[in-house]
Amino acid sequence: MQFSMTLFAVAAVLVGLSPHALAGEKQLTFTPKNHDLDNNDNFSPDGRFLCYDTREMEGPGIDNGQTIELVEIATGKETLLYTPAVTVIGENPAPGVGAVSFSGTENKVAFIHGPPVEDVPVRGPYGKPNRQGAEVITDGTGTPAKQGGYEKSWLDFRDIATDRDTIPGAHRGGTHRHEYTLDGKRIGFTYNDFLMPEYDRTVGYMVPHPKAPEGASHYFANLVPIVPKGTAKPGEIEHASKDSWVGRHGLMRAFVGTVRNPDGETYEDSLFMIDIPAEVDITTADSGSATRYPSPPKGTSIRRMTHTWAKGTVRGSFDGKQVAYYAKAPDGTTQLFVIPSDGSDKAEDPAKRPKQATFLPEGTEEGLRWHPSGNTIFSISNGGIVATCVKPGDHFGRSVFLTGQADGPPRIKLTSSQDGTLLAFNKTVPTKDESGKIVKAWTGNDILQIFTVAFPDENGDGVIDGLD
Repeated sequence: MQFSMTLFAVAAVLVGLSPHALAGEKQLTFTPKNHDLDNNDNFSPDGRFLCYDTREMEGPGIDNGQTIELVEIATGKETLLYTPAVTVIGENPAPGVGAVSFSGTENKVAFIHGPPVEDVPVRGPYGKPNRQGAEVITDGTGTPAKQGGYEKSWLDFRDIATDRDTIPGAHRGGTHRHEYTLDGKRIGFTYNDFLMPEYDRTVGYMVPHPKAPEGASHYFANLVPIVPKGTAKPGEIEHASKDSWVGRHGLMRAFVGTVRNPDGETYEDSLFMIDIPAEVDITTADSGSATRYPSPPKGTSIRRMTHTWAKGTVRGSFDGKQVAYYAKAPDGTTQLFVIPSDGSDKAEDPAKRPKQATFLPEGTEEGLRWHPSGNTIFSISNGGIVATCVKPGDHFGRSVFLTGQADGPPRIKLTSSQDGTLLAFNKTVPTKDESGKIVKAWTGNDILQIFTVAFPDENGDGVIDGLD
C-alpha cells in the first residue's frame, strides 16, 4: 500500500510540473499599499471585482487597518469603499478595520470594525472581544461619507451591560471573519466574549431580523454550547474556529473543535458539523448575561465527524455534499481530505469515511477552496497554487500546479470566484511610489499585491483540462 501511494504521489508531481499546468498568473494590483485578501470570499457575485483591506501600512494587524477597498479585475481600477472618520494608531489603536468578504448575492461587503474612536473611553481600544461586523454597499448607490468612501451600517450589536441580561440578539464581545452564505441569507463568524472571557473562541451565525437590536440589522446567536477553558468533560468542546458554510443555504456549518479526549487529560482538534435547519428560530437563542453563558437556538445540533487531528479553515462544497479539511497523511505530511457532509471516520459504510485527496510531497497549506462543480479543490503547496481532482474515478487525487512553485515569495491567501473560472491570491512584491521610491509595509516587508490565475476548464465540468 505504501509503495502504490508513493507512485501515485510521484505521478501527481509530474502532472504538476507539465507545461500545460502553468496557465499564467497575472499581477492585478500595483499601488504602494497592502491588498490583503485574508483567505475570505473576496470575489463579487458576478466575478467582476475583488475586495481587500490595507492592513499593516500604519501599524500591526487589523488593529491599525485604515481602509476597505475594491479593485475591478478587468481594469485594475481601485475604489475606496470605507475608511473611518477618525482613527488612532499605535499602542491603543481604534477603530481598526479589515477581513472583508463579499455577499454571496448582492453588491455589499462585510468586515471587522473595532470601536469608533469616540467610544474608546467607554469600550477601550481595538481587541478581539471588542469589535463588530459592519457592512457597506459596493455599487456606488450607498451614502457617500465626508472622508471618502461610503457610510457603513452595523450588522450586529454589542452589549456589555453587567446589571441586566444581555439584550436579546446582541453579543458581548467581538465577531470576526464574517462569511455570507451563497444565498446571502445567513452570516457565519467566529466570536470572542468580553463579559465572560473564561471561555475560548467559538462560532456563531446571524440573520437579518425584525427583532434585531436597535442600530443593527442582524440577530446574533452562538452555535456551540459553552464550556470554560480547562473544564471540559470527555467529548466536550472548549474551542471552536476555522469554520465555514457547507452548501448554499447555511443549513450546515463545519468547524475545527478542540475536544477533551476520553482519557480526561489530553485534547484533540477534530472536525465537527453544526446542523442549522431552515426552520430554526434564532430568537430562541439565549444571549446570556454577565454571569450566564449564551446558548444556541433550539433545533440546532452538533455532530463529530473525525476523532483524529484536523486543522486549517475547513470548506464545504457548494452543493453541501462534501467537506474538505486538513489532516495528517500516513507519511506525516499535512494533506487535504474529503468526507461526505453526513459522514464520520467511525461510519460503518466506508463511503462515508474520510478519504485522502492530495498526495503532495511538500504537503498543503492554508488556502483551501472548492470549485462550484464539486469536482476540484484548490490549495497551496510549496508556494504554488494547486488544483486537485476529487471527482470519483481514475483521476481522483491527481494534482496540477496552476502556477510555479518554490519560485520566490510564496503565494498566500487563496480565494476563488463563484463560477470557478478565476483564482486570486497574494504575493509580496517590491513596489515603488510615484517618485520611484520603494515602499515597504509597516512590518518592513514588501507590499502585498493581488495576482490572478485562470482555471483551465474548457469543458466547464470542473475538471482541469487534460484530466477529463
